[in-house]
Amino acid sequence: MENQLTDSSEERMFQYQSSLPSLPVPPLDESLTKYLNAVKPFLNQEEYQRTRDIVRRFENGIGKELHKKLLKRATLKRNWLEEWWLNATYLETRLSTQIYHNFGGPGSFLEHYWPIEEGTQIERGCINVWHTLKFCEQMRKEKVAVHRSGNKPLDMDQFRMLFCTCKVPGIVQDSITNYFRTENEGECPSHLIVLCQGRIFEFNSLHDGHILSPPELFRQLSYIKKKCENEPEGPGLAALTSGDRISWAKTRDYLIRLHPKNLSLLETIQSSLFVICLDDSKPQATPEDYTEITRLALAGNPTLRWGDKSYNIIAFSNGCFATNCDHAPFDAMVLVTTCSYIDSKIIETEGKWKGSDKVRNIPWPEELVFSLDQKVLNDIARAKEQYYKQTSDLELVNYAFTTFGKALIRKHHLHPDTFVQIALQLSYYRRHGHPGCCYETASTRQFYHGRTETMRPCTIEAIEWCKSMLDPTVTQGQRKHLMLKAFARHNKLMKECENGRGFDRHLLGLQLLAREQSLPMPELFLDPAFTRSGGGGNFVLSTSLVGYTRIAGAVVPMVKHGYGIIYRIRDDRIVVACSAWKSCPDTDAENFCKELFQIFQDIIKLMATAQM
Repeated sequence: MENQLTDSSEERMFQYQSSLPSLPVPPLDESLTKYLNAVKPFLNQEEYQRTRDIVRRFENGIGKELHKKLLKRATLKRNWLEEWWLNATYLETRLSTQIYHNFGGPGSFLEHYWPIEEGTQIERGCINVWHTLKFCEQMRKEKVAVHRSGNKPLDMDQFRMLFCTCKVPGIVQDSITNYFRTENEGECPSHLIVLCQGRIFEFNSLHDGHILSPPELFRQLSYIKKKCENEPEGPGLAALTSGDRISWAKTRDYLIRLHPKNLSLLETIQSSLFVICLDDSKPQATPEDYTEITRLALAGNPTLRWGDKSYNIIAFSNGCFATNCDHAPFDAMVLVTTCSYIDSKIIETEGKWKGSDKVRNIPWPEELVFSLDQKVLNDIARAKEQYYKQTSDLELVNYAFTTFGKALIRKHHLHPDTFVQIALQLSYYRRHGHPGCCYETASTRQFYHGRTETMRPCTIEAIEWCKSMLDPTVTQGQRKHLMLKAFARHNKLMKECENGRGFDRHLLGLQLLAREQSLPMPELFLDPAFTRSGGGGNFVLSTSLVGYTRIAGAVVPMVKHGYGIIYRIRDDRIVVACSAWKSCPDTDAENFCKELFQIFQDIIKLMATAQM
């Protein structure tokens, strides 16, 4: 991805969208065979036989009928999953999506030109924002290079949702508003929102058609900062976006009824390019320990994050940065690409602005002052109280393993991502004494509007290897043989998922078809094996590789007794963010991470010394 950040004069960013292949529907028998293989590590022989019988009845009965209907749907839609996935996974959720769905991460700039330094928040912030605006400009001109897998162009549609995008709460289901347009498509909003000390400000990022320079952005952000320091704190309206969706939807409807201008102000926030959060926190961090920044990225002050916006840039008072993003409109690779571009530009310019210091006569920022009453203020207080109660339960660490990285792993002819995934399986098995059902993100972007498929790393082969590592009677050579079998199996399954031959999204489609048609829920989805193996969003390990750049991220666990694990792999290190819930007595993010780092060394030792 590092080579896909610069602009291209020969092709347009979205030019291949119309020629991308449609998302395929895998054969039913193939998906069900893969499902049976996936549940096997979690069942005894009797349970497995029962599940196999349920699967066979499904395959020859209601499953066959649902599959026919799914095939018909796939002839009418280029991506049969797209709408279902967005709704079922994100927009129908009634929990706090800011806590349970959003992803965030630390800025990587402290690894080079921007070490932590008090008093640099605005100076660095305006440079960060300027590079972000330049990336947006490249997108509007369709100059961002098309991503590829080999020679295949990948779907770029998700990038449209990075800027000028916001989720809007609903009582039953949320919706997404998107105002982004390329230059060829027409006008696009260009204003920014700034959150500072419970107050909300707005100013335009363009003047006379040109992006504000860093000195001009410095003027705007300094004005807001000084105004907030010298005046009372605001009501913290943004905290409402951190609440459960029904409460926020009701308060939003009430706000709109309370005064006509409130709707206009909400739409100003929704249509903005992105949100700048001026946060007075001073998280400490090093390239080896990003824990404090990452925790604040995910679970910081809710009055300084608009949880429904697709992109919040968080500028801390000591000159470090973070991001927080709504997950509904796009996946992490959009943010990784954007932040990698910014990171490369900051390195290129040594973290400084080297252009003109001239400041044009631009309009000052305006405060968005909502008409509020005591009921709304009470709702804000309740949202904050609930948010802090829930996030206080979050345990999160973000450490760098620096003994080795991608270079040494490749030297042993191992795939770096599979290396981490196999290690995660053993880490869970050692700590908990049984297999851990695991979700890993697989990308389906080679297809039209493709997003993700579930790759399940807890394979029969992986568990056989885990058992061998705990059995003193097994030789090192035998362990190595079993491990390489697990690697091969993982790599094969990942490739199949990327090629549209995974099974989880297929089963989801069949399940949603049954629901849509008010049919009784098929027995397959009610079988305890379905949930125990991770189905229905019950994976105890929720994992994702965010790439081979400096850009990191974090998420909360998918279930209360699970872990959320996001990692990046560099030539000389592997950086892992691991989260868990303190209220679960069985999980411990700190010790899980330590165990994982030890296993990294165990695997390399096995490769270096074992004879097969």
